[in-house]
Amino acid sequence: MLRKGMVFAVTATIALAGCAYGDADSAPAPIRDKEAKILAKELKGKVAGEPRSCINSRGVDAIRISDDILLYRESGRLVYQNKLRGPCPGLTRGDDIMVTESFSGQLCSGDLIRLVDRTSGIQGPVCSLGNFVPYKKAK
Repeated sequence: MLRKGMVFAVTATIALAGCAYGDADSAPAPIRDKEAKILAKELKGKVAGEPRSCINSRGVDAIRISDDILLYRESGRLVYQNKLRGPCPGLTRGDDIMVTESFSGQLCSGDLIRLVDRTSGIQGPVCSLGNFVPYKKAK
């Protein structure tokens, strides 16, 4: 049977372990073939524009490319690439629900992404969005 002090110690240990997800020294996982093909398909024929700190959150679909790259597709002609401020382990697993915490009507650099296990509801890593680089179809 666990006593109050033991429950606190276990809880504190779990909380501290969760902080390790944001370790700046950890390297992102390499892009796998499947994600590399998706990235190439989404950016094919498109030209990069000037990075933006925010984009409209309505009507964009998030595509998980790697543990540190997300794409936000607005349309077939416009895709935003977001390089996260640090790796987000497990982002491409696909089993977790990605919850974005935005404090405006937009997605902005610095907004947080939380991964939540679909079955247990246990929260995984918390990651921070970087700048959004627009890729538009070349004219």
